[in-house]
Amino acid sequence: MAAEGNLCSNQYTIYIVELAVTVDQYWLLIDWKLVRDIVETNLLKDLNSLEQRAPRHQVRFLPAATEGTNGVQITRVATAVPVLADHALVKGESCSHLKVGAGHRLDVRSSGVFVLGVGQGNQLLTDMYSSHCTRDYTVSGLFGKATEDFSDTGKVIEKTTYSHITRDKFERILAMIQGSNQKALLMHTHMDLRSQEAYELAVEGRLRPMVKSPPIILRIRCLDLSPPHFTLEIECMHETQQFLRKIVHEIGLELRSSAVCTKVRRIRDGPFTVDGALLRTHWDLQSISQAISENRGQAAELMKTTISNLDQQNQYSEPQTTEREEEFQQ
Repeated sequence: MAAEGNLCSNQYTIYIVELAVTVDQYWLLIDWKLVRDIVETNLLKDLNSLEQRAPRHQVRFLPAATEGTNGVQITRVATAVPVLADHALVKGESCSHLKVGAGHRLDVRSSGVFVLGVGQGNQLLTDMYSSHCTRDYTVSGLFGKATEDFSDTGKVIEKTTYSHITRDKFERILAMIQGSNQKALLMHTHMDLRSQEAYELAVEGRLRPMVKSPPIILRIRCLDLSPPHFTLEIECMHETQQFLRKIVHEIGLELRSSAVCTKVRRIRDGPFTVDGALLRTHWDLQSISQAISENRGQAAELMKTTISNLDQQNQYSEPQTTEREEEFQQ
């Protein structure tokens, strides 16, 4: 794997662990399908450029002229000739299809880790989805204006002042958002919170919904506040990038101002982080194969732990009842 780097205005990184690939896209309006197709094309191209096995040979009795007592005679001679079916112009490319699957997707205005499964790695993507992994983002915002789509490139619908925003007020709003999401986390966990198992999972920070739920923020903190600019780090699950942009918009409203999102960057998707990512220039067979070899054991252990958490929560979970839901709401 290669460390993360900058490629001017468009950066891609691929992360490969246990036959899984991740990409990092930076403000280049490219659909995730195109990214997946580029990876597949590069892999197929490199696979087909490898040295192919020599064509098979078969014995054929071919006519040959020989000198005899009666002059030239035509006889048949056993001759080894290549099998035409093995010729490159006949059989075509040795690899014409490679199954590449996409994990949790990124929209065209987001950047960061984008996991792809290559071959058997598609099963790993299924395990990641079933284990409901959390994801980390760095989200940048700008105070002073609001847009229709919550991004800085959308149509401006409002402009406000922001000189009254302080660090204390900002931190208070973040704490309020995290607190409200903690209540939602408990509601959708569907576990007996009075059990020892639930207590141990909560202490270890592994208590989370194991079914599809609304977007939940597990942790949110301020990395930088230099009005009008600010940067957040958010750990969440079941989210979309548009949901994170809306969070920035709501933070602005809570602070009696307005805000737009200028950047959404995913820095972790389950066990995959940008620290061990492959740059776009390393989307080739050699780099991908090396990354798989280096990280197969680590990824297998991380996914084993995640699946173990899933089994443990399913073992001690209790069915959701209307009475318990009312208790959480109170």
